[in-house]
Amino acid sequence: MTHPFIATQKFSAVRSIAMASALCCAGLASAQTGPGVTLYGLADAGITSVSGLKAGTVTQVASGIMEGSRWGIKGTEDMGGGYKTIFTLESRVELDTGSVSSRPISGTQLSDRYSQAALLGLPTTLQPAVAAVDGLLAAQWGVNPTGNLFDRQAYVGVITPVGAIMAGRMYTPAFETNAMYDIMETQSGLSAGQVVAFPAALEIRKSNALQYRFVKDGISGSFMYALGEVAGDTGKGRMLGLNANYKTGNFSVGFGYNQANNELGQSSLTTSVLGASMNFGQDKLTGMVIKLTDDNPNGLSAIAPALTPVVGAAAAGLVQNAFLNAFKQDGTLSHIGYRHVTGPHAISVAYTAYKDNRPANADVTSYGVAYTYSLSKRTDLNAVVVQYDNKNLAQTAPGGNGYIGGVTASAGTGSTGLAFGIRHRF
Repeated sequence: MTHPFIATQKFSAVRSIAMASALCCAGLASAQTGPGVTLYGLADAGITSVSGLKAGTVTQVASGIMEGSRWGIKGTEDMGGGYKTIFTLESRVELDTGSVSSRPISGTQLSDRYSQAALLGLPTTLQPAVAAVDGLLAAQWGVNPTGNLFDRQAYVGVITPVGAIMAGRMYTPAFETNAMYDIMETQSGLSAGQVVAFPAALEIRKSNALQYRFVKDGISGSFMYALGEVAGDTGKGRMLGLNANYKTGNFSVGFGYNQANNELGQSSLTTSVLGASMNFGQDKLTGMVIKLTDDNPNGLSAIAPALTPVVGAAAAGLVQNAFLNAFKQDGTLSHIGYRHVTGPHAISVAYTAYKDNRPANADVTSYGVAYTYSLSKRTDLNAVVVQYDNKNLAQTAPGGNGYIGGVTASAGTGSTGLAFGIRHRF
């Protein structure tokens, strides 16, 4: 999600960090049918039903049940001597509407703790000012609300004998670690990151980024520096990220880290990810812990100037400070998952818990099962059932990889998500 006050991004899928490494470090192996350009993509759509919303149980056709639908072009050129050039341009597409963006199932509603003056610690006389801010936030809440064509990925790079160097819009290091140790690999409403979609627990992709990647003898890693490019000051809005992964036999362990600045250059969202996995033949077990903090939420300095002409400088300052406090983050996300594959069948179960250390105490747990039946190497059928238990001021509703569930009817209301879909890769 990106909006005038808060620069966040929603969760969208990569199959795993192995795929990310293939895309960026191994010269896009899937495209190696010869020098040139390859058209590729994924089409994923189905029916989803989500309970606990203000409108009751909402059933609709959705794009991105398991993975966000997309198309892209990618290419590589072997220059000899261990050097290759690579590029990727990847766009999302909503199969239900043909658009490149979507809105939450719950619509423009925000959680009570962001929309009620009393829960923000403000006098009720300032409710109209709160509603004005919420209107601006809600208008931009969704997947790629600005409609950027190549919102998913857009980069060019060079692979050398000692690693790859890329520039453009790419997945962040901490997100790639999250994708590897989430048993769902960020797919469906059962994935770990879905319970902390707003405010986002980590940056998914970053624009204006430079990245170095390497893979050698079971060790892989990356370092990213994204220039903020705010009013010509690269420190404002910039992000640093790194990850490292070690894989041997059937065991893997990895660490990822992102640290972003807000529009004022202050330290903002910081995310650390630690994960491990074990493979036992047809079975896989994963575990992951994510620590996130944000004492200076991004974009909120625009609130007071926008409200001052309407409510005066003093009241506008109070409202801005209230939203700054509400959007601060301090929490821990824990995830454990198990997958069994036999023939064309794959069954995954997962349990995720978010512990919120802020006064809102917005704890969320999710648990459920996902089933995939492979019709062929490129096409499969999927079914997912997931339960979200919201505590205290939490209001998260389950979505899918390509869309946001949004929020439940009121604080503490739980939600069940059912989804059935078909996915085809080309």
